[in-house]
Amino acid sequence: MLDHIFLTVSNMTRSIAFYEAVLPSLHITVRHDYDGKDGPAGHPDLKGFGANGRIFFWLRQGEPSMNAVHIGFVANSEAEVKAAHSAALEAGATEIHAPGAQLHYDPHYYAAQVRDPDGYSLEFVYKSWQHAS
Repeated sequence: MLDHIFLTVSNMTRSIAFYEAVLPSLHITVRHDYDGKDGPAGHPDLKGFGANGRIFFWLRQGEPSMNAVHIGFVANSEAEVKAAHSAALEAGATEIHAPGAQLHYDPHYYAAQVRDPDGYSLEFVYKSWQHAS
């Protein structure tokens, strides 16, 4: 299981605005700024996002490498997939694929995929078998 991820972005202000618009659709609502000067030598300033007492998605300023990362965010329903997809498009993302069943992966895999302003591939994923009682 992953604890956190750093995503290098070209324009911190634009990226914060984008993720502040998109992540609440997935219940990721906490924002935290980390001043790198207080950490280990050479540690960058970070802008973090999280939920449930954890900050796990961090942005740092730099030169993006859009083909280096694909991020799949958990959604708790098809409605959350649609909401995140819509929020992302409204915030400036470009669509890779609209919300829908991804039968080539699994019959219970419902997702949408976009590119953020730096070109990173983001997927909003609902796997109904994980939520079955």
